[in-house]
Amino acid sequence: MPLQRTDWDAIIIGGGPAGSTAARYAAEGGAEVLVIDGRDPIGSPLQCGELVPSNDEMRRLCPDVPDIDDLLRTSEHAISLRTTEMHLVPPSGKSLRYPFEGLVLNRVAHDEDLVKLALSSGAEYLVGTRVAEIDSNTVTLADGSQFTAKVIIGAGGHNDPLRKSHWDVDSLNIPVKFVLMDGVFSDALELHFGSVAPGGYAWAFPKQGGANIGLGIQRRLAKGKSLNRYSEEFFSRYEGKISFRGAGSLPMSGTIPRFVKENHLLVGDAAGMVLPSNGAGITIAMIGGRIAGQVVAEHLSVKTPLEEYEARWNIQMGKVMRNSKFAFKLGTLMFRSPDWFLNLMFNRLTKPFIWRAVTCKSLFSLR
Repeated sequence: MPLQRTDWDAIIIGGGPAGSTAARYAAEGGAEVLVIDGRDPIGSPLQCGELVPSNDEMRRLCPDVPDIDDLLRTSEHAISLRTTEMHLVPPSGKSLRYPFEGLVLNRVAHDEDLVKLALSSGAEYLVGTRVAEIDSNTVTLADGSQFTAKVIIGAGGHNDPLRKSHWDVDSLNIPVKFVLMDGVFSDALELHFGSVAPGGYAWAFPKQGGANIGLGIQRRLAKGKSLNRYSEEFFSRYEGKISFRGAGSLPMSGTIPRFVKENHLLVGDAAGMVLPSNGAGITIAMIGGRIAGQVVAEHLSVKTPLEEYEARWNIQMGKVMRNSKFAFKLGTLMFRSPDWFLNLMFNRLTKPFIWRAVTCKSLFSLR
């Protein structure tokens, strides 16, 4: 159905978890919101490992984030498998095992649910069309049509057009490749470290009737070996029929210094809202999306400064992100070591410290 208007309170570029969540909360706050996304339908093609923590696990991981249950309403039909254990696997294969409540998603269904929530709150969507240019208050599409808004939010991932045109900032982007493989797999989540995925990690996340298996690497640590070779070698460890192949990129530098420039905001991957020490991005993007949406609504109704978005993010997620950035820097140094050294480092004495690093806790505090 064609849109009946061209002027909006807020335009959001990208309808993934960050963009749809921002749209939902901005619309709930009374803003007239348009989401523009080049995909149709939103959610396809799949681009990630599909793992999110349970809501209880999120409360432990991000204790300063309020109202988790209101934010993360994962429907049963979007959950492929619930898991209770995570294995961190060094090159030796002798894994360290930890309790962890995870949800392995049907990611396409999950993103479709977030769109429905935003629509039910009053947001509108324009899909199957791409943004060509962004001026101060004007978004121009590839077909030449134009829309204006008081606030424009970039939620289009690390290649977001608003970030590319209005932010001069670089991030470390780790390329990833993954497959969906049909077969019988362990019920535990697996993260593999070492030369199998230099500077990153490989994963095997079980799903109903199969698994999502993939890896990401830092190319500068790969010694000339291609991502394709690393991925195919890792996939060959598992027996099953590959039903889907995907690829993507994760921004692993953590959040960029500023999310706000005048009437422009960035959220989700576009703002670096991925935890570097574990690659978690879906729920983290949704946390940022809620804050952005709420602040935009308040800005339009009661003149709350848009910079309040950065302040609230720092209160809710600043400590977690700082811990994660530090752990990633330490990990990058450690993962330059030969496999035999990593095997020594994964032991009963280091087990709690490794878990604290992965779950973004301070390594120097027992709290």
